[in-house]
Amino acid sequence: MRRLIVIASAAAVLTASSVLAQRKPAPKTTRPASSQTVTGPKARYAMDVGTMTGIGGMGGMGGMAGGGGRPNIGEMMAGMGGRRGGDQHELRLRLGSTLAATGAAQGDHYFLPQAAMGASVPLLAPQRTGGREDVPESFERPKGRLLIFWGCGAHARPGQPVVIDFAKLAAGQMPPDLFSARVPVDRGPTLANSRSYAEWPNPRSGRQPQGGSLLGDHRIQSTFAPSINFNLQQDYLQGLHVRTGGGPDGAVQLSWNGVPMATGYYAWMMGAKDAGRRGNTDTGDIVWWSSSTSREFGGALWDWISPAIAQRLVSDGTLLAPTQTNCVVPAEVKQAAGEMMFGTLIGYGPESTFVYPERPATGPWNQEWSARVRFRTSATFFPGMPEMDDESGSERSNGDRSSSERPRKRCKPSLLGAVTGLGGC
Repeated sequence: MRRLIVIASAAAVLTASSVLAQRKPAPKTTRPASSQTVTGPKARYAMDVGTMTGIGGMGGMGGMAGGGGRPNIGEMMAGMGGRRGGDQHELRLRLGSTLAATGAAQGDHYFLPQAAMGASVPLLAPQRTGGREDVPESFERPKGRLLIFWGCGAHARPGQPVVIDFAKLAAGQMPPDLFSARVPVDRGPTLANSRSYAEWPNPRSGRQPQGGSLLGDHRIQSTFAPSINFNLQQDYLQGLHVRTGGGPDGAVQLSWNGVPMATGYYAWMMGAKDAGRRGNTDTGDIVWWSSSTSREFGGALWDWISPAIAQRLVSDGTLLAPTQTNCVVPAEVKQAAGEMMFGTLIGYGPESTFVYPERPATGPWNQEWSARVRFRTSATFFPGMPEMDDESGSERSNGDRSSSERPRKRCKPSLLGAVTGLGGC
């Protein structure tokens, strides 16, 4: 358990670092020359819809700790303690506007009864702190070394692993080119890029949907944007279920079910052979592998990716094709990481876009609002640990109370304790 927490802590720091890397805006695209004048939209709405499977429904670390696919360490620890489940859903709602709010910036997203979300959920404005969103206040880089591998195959390709010694980096510096910069990040509306902004989950309401359907009409009313109405024809994606097994020469075989509507897959794994042993929580090698044919880690690959970008990334080998349902993790990865590893598989999905009013054939197009709904599915898996396997977990009764539900003794921080508060347990 201690080594799992060390590995999870390292993942949290790396993903927090990836947040910093994502602060650069997506590159501007060149629009085709047109004589039509386009203004607006005054408001932008973003709806990120995910399906999660694996231990505790962590779904590729997709617990909404600020959105994207970044780890929610609390959910990871609860899952490692034995809480298992089948497919679960995640939902994040964000509304940004160029208009000033009438009173407090707030709103409501109204659902049909089949969504099992109640009549509506509240959109609330977070506090403007002047700091960086989603970045821990106390940010500690892992000590020791980071060994980076990539690509599917029985053996690692020449030039691997790339070794990063954190002790050789200046204080506050992260390894250059660690996270993917060639995949554009489009986060949509945020507190930083909107005059008025509100979101869900929030401190007042945040219970994630565990059933229901999003098909049908949606309505968003707020104090700072025009009324938004759209009809959604795409529902939650099917869950991913990962099987792991022995591969050639000690490699790890990954296989999964194909998901209809998936546009591509991306897998990554992390492990640590020595970290956490005999109190050695601050040193040792952290091993990180991704399924890309080139060295592409983190960044937008932990987020939602549009179908057009996914198609390009499949073509150049950054993502696995939507028809692919297996990948072999090189034997050298397991040799360096040992038996204690965990991983994530992400399946990117379709995207639905709505704009009001519709584009006229002639004359100016004055947009009042736009709404974008993105879909993905993800799974967390633990190679070589049958008792924590995705499928064995899904077979447990929903009424089974595991040790994770009993009171726990609070742990003292050690490795990356500033991020997790759990290191050294």
